[in-house]
Amino acid sequence: MGNNKKSNSFVMQAGILAAAGIICKVIGILYRSPLAAVIGDEGNGYYSSAYEIYTIILLVSSYSIPSAISKVIAQRLALREYRNAQKIFRCAIGYVVVVGGLASLFTFFGAGILVGGNSVPVLRIFAPTIFFSGLLGVLRGYFQAHGTMVPTSFSQIVEQILNAVVSILAAFLLIKAVAGKDTTTQAVFGASGSAVGTGAGVLIALLFMFGIFLLNREYINQKIKRDRSSQLLTTGEVYRIIITMVTPVILSTFIYNCNTSLNLTIYTRIMEHVKGFTEVEAYTQYGLFSGKAKQIANIPIAIASAMSSAMIPGISGSFAQGDIVGTNRRIGTAIKTTMFLSIPSAVGLAVLAKPVTLLLYPQKASVDTVSWLLAALSISVVFYALSTISNAVLQGIGKVNLPVINAAVALVIQTVVLVPLLLATDLGLFSLVIATVLYSLLMCILNGFSVRKELKYKQEIIKTFLLPGWSAVIMGAAAFGVYHGLYLLIHINVICLAAAILVAVPIYFVLTIKLGAVGRKDLLALPKGALLVRAAEKCRLIH
Repeated sequence: MGNNKKSNSFVMQAGILAAAGIICKVIGILYRSPLAAVIGDEGNGYYSSAYEIYTIILLVSSYSIPSAISKVIAQRLALREYRNAQKIFRCAIGYVVVVGGLASLFTFFGAGILVGGNSVPVLRIFAPTIFFSGLLGVLRGYFQAHGTMVPTSFSQIVEQILNAVVSILAAFLLIKAVAGKDTTTQAVFGASGSAVGTGAGVLIALLFMFGIFLLNREYINQKIKRDRSSQLLTTGEVYRIIITMVTPVILSTFIYNCNTSLNLTIYTRIMEHVKGFTEVEAYTQYGLFSGKAKQIANIPIAIASAMSSAMIPGISGSFAQGDIVGTNRRIGTAIKTTMFLSIPSAVGLAVLAKPVTLLLYPQKASVDTVSWLLAALSISVVFYALSTISNAVLQGIGKVNLPVINAAVALVIQTVVLVPLLLATDLGLFSLVIATVLYSLLMCILNGFSVRKELKYKQEIIKTFLLPGWSAVIMGAAAFGVYHGLYLLIHINVICLAAAILVAVPIYFVLTIKLGAVGRKDLLALPKGALLVRAAEKCRLIH
């Protein structure tokens, strides 16, 4: 009974974080469409290139802090060492102040080396955000370790809303300020405005999380006073724990994500120096891939990211107590829930790529290209979702070096494939798609082998992959037919797309239940799971 309660708590918290992640991704996509209309494809290219370098530096300095800190603190909380947990929290703040501060200074003064000329001012505006993100990450990791994802989820939504509003407004005002200048200058100023929005969102989220911490300070102090553990860690021991935990996680996350930045550099350099593209043409084209197609494909991947963040504290706690069965049960629940949502998302993006692109990025000049890129990228949704979960599992059980090795191997192989494709073929942006899919597949396979070896974990195949896959194929065929059939009658994209989705969702829902892929407990693991169960009961799908 106790295990069931813990499992239900885990899936509920994961569901909360997943719902927040989906909301944030949807907000991100919705605001990127009007933002792209304001700053144009050229401005989008400059913003995307600066944002990717900013993301890499953020990964190294502070992005991995929530996962790492939540793991370390969760281990101490599982052993009821509340004073040690609090000391780790305070030392983590000191760590990110130093590391985040240095990273911010490096980004600001080294922007000219890190990105192309027109992206330099954009990257410099991103620099202070790195410092604030580190502090925000520690606060989020602290609450995740205590088993609550609500503060993190709410702060993410607040951050994204502020980001959206300020980005569009700042981009519009800055472009208006240089209305008499050439289009490239306007694009640079517009991209800079979008960077201001990112910083504003992080700062507001930080203030919100700090407020939540102050409200809970009395409760936290009471738990510390009740701590009867005799062994108190020294400051030096705490910093050693943080550094030995954070460093491999940073390396893993860095390599896991730096393929995007590496691909940007390889693509733009080859296009400019070998294929004869101008800087404007290279970055504009890259913006179609990274700033549009990948942005859409990343929406369902947010589910896996949320699930992995939610599962790390639980896995760390159960593994620290020697509960391998409970650890494997959590892994199975996380993978099954993620696949239940990721597989139909991938199929939906593949068959409705153009309608989705028309809705979110209706710029006529790039709709066809972005649509084909999105359709080709869709399969990577499943691979990235799986590898994100397995990455979190390995970090949660302390095998933080394995994801580093796996990511490095995958990165080398995808690079060896990408360079000849760009040099010897005219595939262009589709070379990036091939490299991205290959990288995600390799990470999925290598991490999967590592998890199986370390935990003797056996993955259930039929209910987790095959039945949802078959249901998604039927759903995709129905969605495709409804959209194109209705479009013959009324040429209104948004109505036809909405109708296709409204048909597709219940078809998938019914098929997965009737085929036995999911049951009551599986539905409860999803966001609004209780509502889904009641709907299934009313339709007599489950009893």
